[in-house]
Amino acid sequence: MQGLTSPGLLIDGRWIGASERDRFAVEDPSGGAPVAHLPRATTADLDAALGAAALGFERWRATDAWRRSEVLRGVAAIMRRDVELFALTMTLEQGKPLAESRAETLATADQFDWYADETRRIYGRLLDGRSDGRRLLTRREPIGPIAAFTAWNFPLLLPGRKLAAALAAGCSVVLKPAEEAPLSALRLAQACVEAGLPDGALNVVMGDPAAISAHLIASPTIRKVSLTGSVPVGRTLLHHAAEAVKPSAMELGGHAPVLVFADADPRAVAQAAVAAKFRNAGQVCASPTRFLVEAPIAEAFQEAFVEAASGLTVGPGADPATEVGPLTTRRQLEAVHGLVEDAVGHGATVRLGGAALDRPGNFYAPSVLTGVTSEMAIMTTEPFGPVAPIATFDTLDDAIAQANATPFGLASYVFTTSTRTAFLASERLEAGMVGVGTFAIATAEAPFGGVKDSGFGREGGPEGIEDYLVTKYMAIEL
Repeated sequence: MQGLTSPGLLIDGRWIGASERDRFAVEDPSGGAPVAHLPRATTADLDAALGAAALGFERWRATDAWRRSEVLRGVAAIMRRDVELFALTMTLEQGKPLAESRAETLATADQFDWYADETRRIYGRLLDGRSDGRRLLTRREPIGPIAAFTAWNFPLLLPGRKLAAALAAGCSVVLKPAEEAPLSALRLAQACVEAGLPDGALNVVMGDPAAISAHLIASPTIRKVSLTGSVPVGRTLLHHAAEAVKPSAMELGGHAPVLVFADADPRAVAQAAVAAKFRNAGQVCASPTRFLVEAPIAEAFQEAFVEAASGLTVGPGADPATEVGPLTTRRQLEAVHGLVEDAVGHGATVRLGGAALDRPGNFYAPSVLTGVTSEMAIMTTEPFGPVAPIATFDTLDDAIAQANATPFGLASYVFTTSTRTAFLASERLEAGMVGVGTFAIATAEAPFGGVKDSGFGREGGPEGIEDYLVTKYMAIEL
């Protein structure tokens, strides 16, 4: 990759290229040739990364907050300087349109800028004891080396959220990006090195996900586990973490309901919903994925939604005209189509799309299903693709019951002109985040995370750094 130094493992400041290890291919989901060949980490590599993380933690935690802030600010500046390289890398390995890749790069830079400030705002307390000769203090300290695991749908932002907060706290990190799209994370690691991050403070490994996660989490070096991924992977890593008695933070995806009340403008909401739903080909954990529309405006909403979705341009992400790129993997395309077939088999109507496109690559047509009911798998299984199921409701209680009828609780959305309805709905929704009148909820300065099977812990905002700190209490007799 252009401008990417020896893409491979990063261990203690040294890049280990593919010629030195067994390799795997990173494939272009648009159907092109492999983008790169990367090395698989061996057990010896993992042990070396753990050793480097232990030493890197001692170096980095001893670095004062102002210097840590300077390094994080430098990472953000490098990302903005090289935004086109980051964007092209992301599009080639993951498939999303270049405009989305640029936006993700800048959003990741914002994470580093935000935490460059937060690293200087880690506060303790001084308390009066029960006598003049006693002092009680609390101190916030970095928890230690972190094992961080990320998914492929946002190959730069997901690692960036974890790295920015962990490094701001003074932790070192062993990062394992998704093997489907690891090049963006490697480019981010290169930016960290260029910005002056000490050797060992960040190490990057890839290869066999199950073997790597088990080995890292079992190591006494690792003090905390952070994952953005699927619920099954989350359960596996939580099992490893429980056996090792280690805290963890889990962002495990969602199945976000969109409640559209009769007083909303169906055409305006539908147009906004299409833009949000088909972003990144629907491969967004906080994506609106279940559209629940109050009966009086249901048909008008459906017609406007189909009209807007039918005008989307599907193609390779590197084409400037593309609005919807390919799904990142073939297995994801097959999973999406399976949900569509199940819904149709249970009586849903395909108003648009409903099939893969007859061209090379993992392209699935933007699709709209109506007449969707609760017994269809697509209403309880996150589709993670360009398929929009639309159902109806009659009352607020009905809408809330349908919205909360899944094990997920990441994001939810409400569209209404009634302040009363907005408050009642947003308060009763079982979700970590609620957007009222907007789909734009993810931002560096606000906490991102869910409830129920969507996980626990928060990334972003002042809350994000808390996951990487522990409180030490000191009682001092003078």
